[in-house]
Amino acid sequence: MTAMTLTTALSVNVNKVALLRNSRHLDIPSVTRAATLCLQAGAQGITVHPRPDERHIRARDVYELAELLKAWPDREYNIEGNPFHNLMDFIRELAGRGMRPHQATFVPDSEGQFTSDHGWQLYEPGSRDVERLRPLIAECHALGVRVSLFMDAEPQAMAAAKALGADRVELYTEPYAAAHGGADQATQLQRFAAAARAARDAGLGVNAGHDLNRDNLTDFLRAVPGVQEVSIGHALIADALELGYTDTVRDYLRCIQHAA
Repeated sequence: MTAMTLTTALSVNVNKVALLRNSRHLDIPSVTRAATLCLQAGAQGITVHPRPDERHIRARDVYELAELLKAWPDREYNIEGNPFHNLMDFIRELAGRGMRPHQATFVPDSEGQFTSDHGWQLYEPGSRDVERLRPLIAECHALGVRVSLFMDAEPQAMAAAKALGADRVELYTEPYAAAHGGADQATQLQRFAAAARAARDAGLGVNAGHDLNRDNLTDFLRAVPGVQEVSIGHALIADALELGYTDTVRDYLRCIQHAA
């Protein structure tokens, strides 16, 4: 089975590999080796979220992974982060080296934030983010980089994301993951489906990520129309500790295929 035949691409976030490596000074496990094994197993892309404190992905990793992806021209490199912190520096440097990422995902994290937990609030009156984001999205486009905005599942916000020039939105899926298997699951799926439809109606592509796993991924993709990419890190790397990278990636691809 090849990942290219599926309707939704799987991008593996390797941050947690870097977090484990950083607990010692032995340079193991290797982030690039993990990425290679995931790509060999059929993942369509690699995602990193380099935070300013380098608590997991470091600057060296960003550039080494970009070099690695040159050998996989049919796969994508997605770099996440807050464009008001360090993300744009990476985008500019990689573009200058002829290794621009395929996608930049803008995430409104604070510098010390434990993990991403909310999307951009673009529809609020007087939001400062709107005018601050617009020139950075335009700069990414000038460098040949697609832009996705990390967003809550709020249909009314999708037109605002498109008006800024975004190409895609990444729906923040933790509320769905927390509800999966419970009484609120159907309500959450309806909410995400409505947001995805609003995004597509506005002319945006739809990505999704955060706390998706082998148990909840198929249900999500069956209910939410037109998801082009899922970015999965924590659960996938945790599964890989037990199953290995190859079997884990293939199992996630099966989840996607079952939804299709």
